[in-house]
Amino acid sequence: MSIFEKARELAVIQSSAAVIGWDQETYLPPDAVEHRAAQLAWLSSHAHELATSEAWKHELEAAQAANPGDDPKLTANLRELRREFDRATKLPVELVARESTACSLAKHAWAAARIRSDFAAFAPHLETLLGIAREKADLWGYSGEPYDALLEGYERGTSTAAVAELLDTLRPALRETAARAVEKSASRAPSLPPGPYPIAAQQRLNAEIAESIGFDFRAGRIDTTTHPFCTTLGPRDIRMTTRYDESDFTSSLFGVLHEAGHGMYEQGVPGEDFGLPSGTTVSLGIHESQSRLWENHVGRSRALWNRWYPKAREYFPQLAEFPLEKFLAFLWRAEFSPIRVEADEATYDLHIILRFSLERRLLNGSLAVADVPAAWNESFRELFGFTPANDRVGCLQDIHWSMGGLGYFSTYTLGNINAAQLFAAARRDPAIAAAIDAADYAPLLAWLRKSVHAHGATLDPADLLQQATGSRPSTADYLAHLRSRYL
Repeated sequence: MSIFEKARELAVIQSSAAVIGWDQETYLPPDAVEHRAAQLAWLSSHAHELATSEAWKHELEAAQAANPGDDPKLTANLRELRREFDRATKLPVELVARESTACSLAKHAWAAARIRSDFAAFAPHLETLLGIAREKADLWGYSGEPYDALLEGYERGTSTAAVAELLDTLRPALRETAARAVEKSASRAPSLPPGPYPIAAQQRLNAEIAESIGFDFRAGRIDTTTHPFCTTLGPRDIRMTTRYDESDFTSSLFGVLHEAGHGMYEQGVPGEDFGLPSGTTVSLGIHESQSRLWENHVGRSRALWNRWYPKAREYFPQLAEFPLEKFLAFLWRAEFSPIRVEADEATYDLHIILRFSLERRLLNGSLAVADVPAAWNESFRELFGFTPANDRVGCLQDIHWSMGGLGYFSTYTLGNINAAQLFAAARRDPAIAAAIDAADYAPLLAWLRKSVHAHGATLDPADLLQQATGSRPSTADYLAHLRSRYL
């Protein structure tokens, strides 16, 4: 069996685990959590054993030795498979199984703790996952701090120091833009007409708009969960989720547009290469660029709502006396909210600055788990000017820690930066710009398919941005976008 055949076999195992992981987040009965944890632990350990086996190593080395070097795609696939192998072999299978079990139990505990706003109930699980994260960092090795080892798995080619410098540089401009945008909105942003906005109507509108921008429902679906997410169960099986608020239909809609952006990226990588680096998305910073591009640059645009506001009025009659200009002012409002996933663009990155700082401190040992709520509230007050009402809307709001996802919050801001740079580059083509202004998004999606999706993980993120836009990652387009929209 060749290394590529082995990689495809591994993808079958991993995608099977993804199926029951998706079920765990959507339909699993509470009493089935422990058995589900055992199932996922067995699959993850079996996948790890396969990907670190002597047979895998032998086939990989044989393919590398036989590679003449004249096929860039083949060379890139072998290079990235080697990178993944070298990283995977540093982790013992016992640790991989232990982490999978801990995550399954932690996600269930987090969901229950979040409902009760009871951080203490979740804290032991976070202690366990933090310990595992430190073990992994030590095994992988790092030159600066433990966070580096984790970040490399999400955004290869960067470092904690580089991200910290980026966020420190952005912070003054972001705080100024946020403060001015919030002040401006306070005097002019209207409230949405009172609900209810029936969930069934929200579901229909969400699906119609998602399909109009390019999400293929023959290869995907939407379900309901506590925390919106998108996951890939196979090359033509993309599952996204959202949650509903009958007082505000835009909450679920923009959640769907965000996850649809993730899903369209997954639908755009070469399906015939599923399981290979060339058929895999490259990084979370690029992944997030796709979701933020469609959610914000497209979803909150005047062009989209010129087309879709009449349909929204059909579904929600209370909008009949609410003019489009007021609706756009509502969409473009800025306010300091405790909830990251509902934050506007002007204030969103302040949430990421807070989480990045706390994660670094947790991993380097300068912040104890028991002190997270107090540290969260103190940092939040400094950045936003008020303290969250409780832990449910504070340090328990995100699912990431319960998933073992320590080390990647910064990729959300990297995604915002990348999204603005890609969108600006696409609009430099007059035909694409004209289509976007007419709410025809097929040319934009085609450009993203060619410039981003088709490369899979064969280029490093910064190189991908360079090739797609003509320049290395830069904050210029993002800051210009925020100032244009809000100031």
